[in-house]
Amino acid sequence: MKPWLQLVFFTSIFLIWRTEAEFFTSIGQMTDLIYAEKDLVQSLKEYIRAEENKLSQIKSWAEKMDVLTSKSTSDPEGYLAHPVNAYKLVKRLNTDWLELENLVLQDTTNGFIANLTIQRQFFPTEEDETGAAKALMRLQDTYKLDPETLSRGNLPGTKYRSSLTVGDCFGMGKTAYNDGDYYHTVLWMEQALKQHDEGEDTTVSKVEILDYLSYAVFQFGDLHRAMELTRRLISLDSTHERAGSNLRYFEKLLEKEREEKEKEKSMNKTMTTTEPVVQSGAYERPLDYLPERDIYEALCRGEGVKMTPQRQKRLFCRYHDGNRNPHLLIAPFKEEDEWDSPHIVRYYDVMSDEEIEKIKQLAKPRLARATVRDPKTGVLTVASYRVSKSSWLEEDDDPVVAKVNQRMQQITGLTVKTAELLQVANYGMGGQYEPHFDFSRRPFDSTLKSEGNRLATFLNYMSDVEAGGATVFPDFGAAIWPKKGTAVFWYNLFRSGEGDYRTRHAACPVLVGCKWVSNKWFHERGNEFLRPCGRTEVD
Repeated sequence: MKPWLQLVFFTSIFLIWRTEAEFFTSIGQMTDLIYAEKDLVQSLKEYIRAEENKLSQIKSWAEKMDVLTSKSTSDPEGYLAHPVNAYKLVKRLNTDWLELENLVLQDTTNGFIANLTIQRQFFPTEEDETGAAKALMRLQDTYKLDPETLSRGNLPGTKYRSSLTVGDCFGMGKTAYNDGDYYHTVLWMEQALKQHDEGEDTTVSKVEILDYLSYAVFQFGDLHRAMELTRRLISLDSTHERAGSNLRYFEKLLEKEREEKEKEKSMNKTMTTTEPVVQSGAYERPLDYLPERDIYEALCRGEGVKMTPQRQKRLFCRYHDGNRNPHLLIAPFKEEDEWDSPHIVRYYDVMSDEEIEKIKQLAKPRLARATVRDPKTGVLTVASYRVSKSSWLEEDDDPVVAKVNQRMQQITGLTVKTAELLQVANYGMGGQYEPHFDFSRRPFDSTLKSEGNRLATFLNYMSDVEAGGATVFPDFGAAIWPKKGTAVFWYNLFRSGEGDYRTRHAACPVLVGCKWVSNKWFHERGNEFLRPCGRTEVD
């Protein structure tokens, strides 16, 4: 088998299980793209070597013929007087030049093109590129990063620094523009223009950037700046039809605005004009659907955490033996209070590195885009506010799953018989899960009658995260940071079975790093006597 065929075969086998897009939702699966790109580079090098070998043969032939023809053209008759020269001339023109023609026409691209064609079906899609761009914008907003910081790659905890080109910034701006997001369009087109003005080499023209930027600025009602940018565009390309039309339209709007001002003035009325949000060219971020957006994002940045000295005094560390569970008497777990009310605790050394790697190995081939239940229909669907991939592991999949499940039962004192399967999640670019409740508030959930509601959450952190990725509780201002091998536990329901609405929580976007978690949701059924009812509704 030819080397390139072996390469293609290996690549197709290696990637055959990856049949769905949405690479951006899982860093774990994006690592496969690294190896796929490396494979393509090797294939490209093989093509270059073949092409260089071909050119070397052609060059050698040309040099040989150059010497020969220099000799033959100096005295054609004398040269052909020798019968061997005459024979070789006929042979060259009839046979040798034909062989050279075949060599020149030989296609050395087949191996590379075949490999590229096979791998292309596993490449990220337009949806992936859009999702990746929106992920960067999400990080930009959550962690208050200006485009310059992101473009230069100045992020904390990064091992491999990378920067964005003019074309990259322009692409970010176009993604925002196509989504009707003029706030980010302005930010990224301005960054693209800034880097262009600084002399960065690029195939993107200033005209293209100014075309998008001027219209986005206009959408914020900043007519004066829109006109200024449009005039700059026209100075670079006087034949730009849309820019000329826009400029005339802007001038009419300004004239109309001036006339209205004069009319109001003449009628002695107070002038009320529509002003842009900020005249300097910096515009406010529009409000969105999440009421606690500011609190949530501040907690993600480590701001606004309501850990007072008085509360700190109520938090302790201890050894936890699961209420004298025989399995934990000799080797109890280290338990640390993360919050007092609602009570959230962290356990240390819950999973070993070997167990974590095995769980990840089992989960990775099964990862699929994490879903949420539609609050109106109850149907599972993907959502922009949950960016991760998850899979569910059963105890039969591997002994390590059963071992981890048993350990969670011993620590919590709750039964896993009615708990959900072990869910493993890997967060992608800017991976997050915005504020949500773990318990169900929908009476039509089929599991409520048979298994009861989600009583408690046991969350295992299976990786460290260099920056971002905290678990935050906006209601009472807590932020819990991932630590590999540790786990946090809290009850979602009061002892009465009523939902504890304070436990609304979120997984913050991952700024730098790869976040892996696994969790077990314990249900009410089977735990009636393990966690009996209290005397009041909020016990």
